[in-house]
Amino acid sequence: MAASTGGDEVISEDDFYAVLNVRKEASEDELKASYRRLCMLYHPDKHESQENKTSAKAIFTKVQDAYTVLSDPEKRAIYDVYGRKGLEADWQVVPRTRTPQEIIEEYERLQKEQAERKLQQSTNPHGTITVGVDATELFDSYHYEEDEDFVPHIEIKNMSIQQSVDAPLTTTHTATFSGTLSTQNGTGSGGITASCRSIYNHKTWGECSLSAGNGPVLALKVFHNISRRSFITCTGICQTVDNGYIAPGLVTVVSRQLDKQTVGYLTWQWGLQSSMKATIVRDTNNNRFTAHLQLGLPNTFLLASYTQKFQQYEAKCTGTIKASVFGTYLEYGGMKKISTHSHLGATIAVGVPMGVTLKIKFIRANQVFLFPIHLSSEICPQAILYGTLAPVAIYFMVKAVIITPFLKKEKESELEKQREANKAERERKKTEAETEIRLMQDVVQRNRETEVGREGLLIEEAWYGKLVTEVSSEDETRDNRVINVAVPLQCQVKDSKLLLTDASKSSLPGFYDPCIGEDKSLKVRYTFRGQLHECTIEDNEPLRIPRQSHVIEGS
Repeated sequence: MAASTGGDEVISEDDFYAVLNVRKEASEDELKASYRRLCMLYHPDKHESQENKTSAKAIFTKVQDAYTVLSDPEKRAIYDVYGRKGLEADWQVVPRTRTPQEIIEEYERLQKEQAERKLQQSTNPHGTITVGVDATELFDSYHYEEDEDFVPHIEIKNMSIQQSVDAPLTTTHTATFSGTLSTQNGTGSGGITASCRSIYNHKTWGECSLSAGNGPVLALKVFHNISRRSFITCTGICQTVDNGYIAPGLVTVVSRQLDKQTVGYLTWQWGLQSSMKATIVRDTNNNRFTAHLQLGLPNTFLLASYTQKFQQYEAKCTGTIKASVFGTYLEYGGMKKISTHSHLGATIAVGVPMGVTLKIKFIRANQVFLFPIHLSSEICPQAILYGTLAPVAIYFMVKAVIITPFLKKEKESELEKQREANKAERERKKTEAETEIRLMQDVVQRNRETEVGREGLLIEEAWYGKLVTEVSSEDETRDNRVINVAVPLQCQVKDSKLLLTDASKSSLPGFYDPCIGEDKSLKVRYTFRGQLHECTIEDNEPLRIPRQSHVIEGS
């Protein structure tokens, strides 16, 4: 299990399963067999010189620690879920009669108490900046051909800024403050809202909010889980209108989970704009479908939206069609994750009476930047064509010229920082691995003699780390991101078989991580029954050899 930190990545702690080279589902007998085998290698009494005894004692202690944890059901249950952090937690006195599940619940309780202590210091800021651009003169201008000096006039027609901050008061009460500023055609407006949410129990919470700006608005909202698959929310609103009267309103939403991936909503709104709306949302790993039907005054509409997700590319494409009493529009576009905390997307909306609008959205953490660009007041083929192709062309150009080089440089810089930060620890791991290899030499020699006698499994060459294809073994060993692991692998051979689990190989005896933070592979060249074999696997892939598919033709 790896230790997770909030700062720079550090060298992973030894994975106890990898130390013993057993599966995570290993039985007690498998653990004992592996432990006894390692004891034969690293028990101090098995070595004669004082130097070897001292080295073996340190390694033997690591093996003992791994076996002690994995052979204890309670400790193993905690380790499987939380790693060494769970074992090192500030435990209270726990009766030995507790089950592994009760131990996990106790740990979660302690973690919850720690989270509560940090709660007062946490906030959750959200913001949205919208800049509306009028670029209709690009396609709707009425200039004459002889007017060579004509320059399309592009202007910002509106702008708005929204920001909110959460301020946890207690573990069950959270205050939220939000504000809005907007301007359009020289006229500005703004508003501020303060709300407080209280959690009553695991099924119910309530929220009270007060807004000012365009007249005071008081809202009370209650959420309640009716069952495991259903909930209801009710929101009561009181607001003042232009003539000074108070206009009450009520919004009720009832939801039901129809199946594992489908949720239905019924919304009833009473007040200044009364309506009823039915919504179906189906969300899977590969796609998302949404349908809305609203009947009301003044707006009645039907909307359908489909999103196709491309998980391997961290991208998605969306298409939406909406028909209402005020018009119809079609919207299509996509969004792509461009860095760890950033997304970039663009959509184009075509309809009546809105015309053609290009919407560019950039999301950075909890901040959203939205740029709706009005290209044409009518449905113009040129505006649709340029609005569709221009963002795609600009994205790939910016990606090739700016984003990709920047991310590559940033990754290299981060990896260099990790190497420097973990240089001392890496050297310690390297020394420990070299010691393990030295201590296993006699066993490996006997193992090879046995395998030679039966024409069994002989590890000829093996490399672990950041492998480069089509290079010689000599070139591999020159790269400090690759280490020679032929001896440790031969030590793992038993009865002409080599079995490695799906854990990271860096914790195996005689291994260490030569390239922190980078993808690693294991390349093995071996002889079996007089034939040469070769295979390459990723770091977290299991390995089982020999295999007929690994035979090198003509060997």
